Amino acid sequence: MRIDLAGIGGSALTDWSIPLPEEPGSGIPVSYVPARNTLLLSLSLGWAETIGSRDLVIGVNAVDYSGYPDCRPEFIRSFEALAALATKAGVEGARFTVHAPLIAMSKADIIRSGSDWGVDLRMTVSCYQADAEGRACGRCDSCRIRREGFEAAGLEDLTRYA
Repeated sequence: MRIDLAGIGGSALTDWSIPLPEEPGSGIPVSYVPARNTLLLSLSLGWAETIGSRDLVIGVNAVDYSGYPDCRPEFIRSFEALAALATKAGVEGARFTVHAPLIAMSKADIIRSGSDWGVDLRMTVSCYQADAEGRACGRCDSCRIRREGFEAAGLEDLTRYA
């Protein structure tokens, strides 16, 4: 299945004509993709119900995040409630659980954990506008948060910047 969130529009992450700010602002940023996590969890919920799973996992973070409303614990709880009402399995008494293991971790905690687990963090990209080779811009909000996370974790940032 191929999903293209660019068709929704309304976000600097899906519409290249909307510039990304290089400094954090207030309120919900222009990089917010309308209903992104709702859509992704909905697709996951449909697949989970089909295969008999009752567990969904998402990598949202409510601590070092950019103000996205669908990265908060209350969104996760509300989606679980929706799953109970919107599925045959839920109506028949099954309970779906959305696991968000990163939700309360700082960026430094996430980086430390990844390093402890042996993740090659050079192979990860956080940038909102990485180039075709996967090199980070080094200027966007996500790059700033990542850089600060490595610094707070006391680890060298080996991110490939353009």
